[in-house]
Amino acid sequence: MVKWQQTGLKGLKVGRWWRSPLRRFLSLLLVGLSLGLAIAACSGSSNLTPDGKPKKVEISLVSFAVTKEAHDAIIPKFAAKWKQEHGQDVVFYQSYGGSGSQTRAVVDGLEADVVHLALALDVEKLVSAQLIAPGWEQELPNNSIVSKSVAALVTREGNPKNIQSFADLARGDVKWITADPKTSGVARWNFLALWNAGVKAGGSDAAATQFVTEAYKNVPILTRDAREAADVFLKQEQGDAMVNYENEVLLAAQKGESSSYFIPDINVSIDNPIAVVDKIVDQRGSREVAEAFVQYLFTPEAQAEFAKVGFRPADALTVKDQTLVAPYKPVPTLSTVETYGGWATVQKKFFDNGALFDEIRRQLTAWMEGRSPHA
Repeated sequence: MVKWQQTGLKGLKVGRWWRSPLRRFLSLLLVGLSLGLAIAACSGSSNLTPDGKPKKVEISLVSFAVTKEAHDAIIPKFAAKWKQEHGQDVVFYQSYGGSGSQTRAVVDGLEADVVHLALALDVEKLVSAQLIAPGWEQELPNNSIVSKSVAALVTREGNPKNIQSFADLARGDVKWITADPKTSGVARWNFLALWNAGVKAGGSDAAATQFVTEAYKNVPILTRDAREAADVFLKQEQGDAMVNYENEVLLAAQKGESSSYFIPDINVSIDNPIAVVDKIVDQRGSREVAEAFVQYLFTPEAQAEFAKVGFRPADALTVKDQTLVAPYKPVPTLSTVETYGGWATVQKKFFDNGALFDEIRRQLTAWMEGRSPHA
């Protein structure tokens, strides 16, 4: 114990303990640490909800390009609901691009709590990378398909080339625009729509292969994703027609970029899945909010927002305002990816390195260079 001695006008005279510089330093250090801990404790408590959870939670959403408008409308609604019910602010970081490119980015290290991708195959790549647990499709309603569309054929105003079906894309006088199936999930659906049309018309793989090869001869440029394809067709005015999601066409019309289009009677159901990225949410401690968000996407409120920007609701009956569903007319002959064995089979047959699309591209390159494709 330090003994203090008073010496009158000459001030204080301290004991030998305090006269040691080392002891003086240690004493001040301990006081500083105590104050620091006290301040940190007070500051930490102000950043917690009454039940001890952080007041702010960050969620990273990685999605394919054409979903941005829907998520921009849905996210504030979810954040407000979560804030009211749990007292936490949810801050979303969003990334949009071609589904294939986005998938590769997540595999390569782009942190995503939630992925909304163009096709289930891309989610399966994240399963193979041990980022998502197997059986993810069983975790949510509709086998985790949260948005739907069909392929639309967009033409120039008045349809001057009289394009009536997918079959007309193989005509010698028609140029059309689509994205690259190697980088865009939308483009894989476009390819499958054409393949489906070829099968329905000819009934054999050989006939379908001949048809899609002739059709892709008429594509002057393969863009990276569906949004870029729309820009090439609508803004740069290349091509006589474009194959794109129905929702992308409807969204463009809402923005004043109206165009002539129709939904071919022979078509495919374009099904887009949602999934929580298990490895990331467990690392970041964000699983509770991430799972609540993906569940919210299936609610009538969220499905209505998808419908407003051109997506066919995953379950039309859940949308309270049926006027939002009315514009989406049934397609007479609607196939699914399961018609052709599921995405694992479709990928291997059409889009793997060396598969049919690579062979078609090789033939087209040889054709443009004026040499035999077998040379």
